[in-house]
Amino acid sequence: MTDVDQPADRTDALAPPGTTAPVEVVRLAPADVDDALLAGLGALVRQLSRSAPEPTRAEVEAMTASSATQVLVARTADGALLGTLTLVVFRIPTGVRAWVEDVVVDEAARGRGVAQALVVDALERARRAGARTVDLTSRPSREAANRLYRRVGFELRETNVYRFTHEAGPAGA
Repeated sequence: MTDVDQPADRTDALAPPGTTAPVEVVRLAPADVDDALLAGLGALVRQLSRSAPEPTRAEVEAMTASSATQVLVARTADGALLGTLTLVVFRIPTGVRAWVEDVVVDEAARGRGVAQALVVDALERARRAGARTVDLTSRPSREAANRLYRRVGFELRETNVYRFTHEAGPAGA
């Protein structure tokens, strides 16, 4: 679980209420991808999206090998997977930017500080990478998530978010 691009590959958070072990946040490396991890990520993706397919081994290996994509997982000291978050850091002409995507905590672990541990860790990694800003999107119906994002310092932006879907039709039509 090492990463030469980052000065640290893990963060230990305080133990969430009701647990005895601290939550460990770790950036995954390709060598960490095994059947147990894939099963755990698959279960988390099912909780995040009804329509998204579970990631394949090749997809997770590609994400973890990418210098731009950091797949972070939160787990207990005994290895139980509690949640995940993907941090994407990239350079554009106006500077280094970062995006947080696919934040999900297992239903059984929600409300215990796991998402906050993931988000705070991601923000620190983005800062160390030189990101001027970190963006994310969250549906208004995800009230607890939105409270968390405001609590850790995100500000709601007035902006238009556009999405192009290739299945919807050809570009330029």
